[in-house]
Amino acid sequence: MLASRHIMTMDDVTAEEIVHILDTAESFAEVNQRRIKKLPTLRGRTIVNLFFEPSTRTRMSFEIASKRLSADGVNFTASSSATVKGETLLDTAKTLAAMSCDLVVVRHKYAGAPQMLAEVMDCSIVNGGDGVHQHPTQALLDLYTMRQSLGKLEGLRVGIVGDICHSRVAGSLVPALRKVGATPIIIGPPTLMPARPDVLGAEVAYDLDEVLPSLDVAYLLRVQFERAARMPFPSNREYASLYGMNAARLAKLPPHAVVMHPGPMNRGVEITADVADSARSVILDQVESGVAVRMAVMYLLLGGADSGAAA
Repeated sequence: MLASRHIMTMDDVTAEEIVHILDTAESFAEVNQRRIKKLPTLRGRTIVNLFFEPSTRTRMSFEIASKRLSADGVNFTASSSATVKGETLLDTAKTLAAMSCDLVVVRHKYAGAPQMLAEVMDCSIVNGGDGVHQHPTQALLDLYTMRQSLGKLEGLRVGIVGDICHSRVAGSLVPALRKVGATPIIIGPPTLMPARPDVLGAEVAYDLDEVLPSLDVAYLLRVQFERAARMPFPSNREYASLYGMNAARLAKLPPHAVVMHPGPMNRGVEITADVADSARSVILDQVESGVAVRMAVMYLLLGGADSGAAA
């Protein structure tokens, strides 16, 4: 089990708990390779996916994870719910609380939405992404992927490239890396950096080519045009020429280094198709890791350790 009932930010887990989650996920990854991918671990528990924003990877991996643990999963879609009639998030939360669910995964465009749910619901809350704030299970699955690919986390240098200002992925990954002894470096144009990038606790760089030879991981972020108030750079072509990962830049990385991306990708902007589909890319490994890591999170938050071994 974990000390906190919730995982809303990376502050909710210690360095030791991160390792425990990753170790637990490793046992679930083995289960996911079986012909019958089903465990009775969370039978009788109710897990609600409360998604107010579009999602493919996060939503589907949480749904698959709950099914593989034999939980009763309920998927909430904002477009087909009472929210289109004006129901507030608070009223939706109170309605779910009255139905006695055990865990809610929430994704919302506003930062702080998971905390609001935790105040009115007597169940575990997992943040599936809130605004430009955090996305902790993405950071956990990224750490798992790095450990599986490179054999360790401590001492790694991870370059997080691109739209830092609007990225909840970066908001969780930077503190997660620091907790496990890795060094995060945020890299991007000034227009896609927060006003005070130094307060994130990462090294800051503006020249990608200068940093590449020292990286163990090149982590490309999607440019979030939908969150930017205006076009943050002159053109996609200029961004790609300065910060896009292409074959020439891939060759500048150390031979062991890997390329990551949380998806969805803007191919040709932050990453070219040949790099995304190359042997050095672990982007699909991240997707695969997401199911095992989210199984581990649900299992540990709902007291799975008291109801039998993961395997």
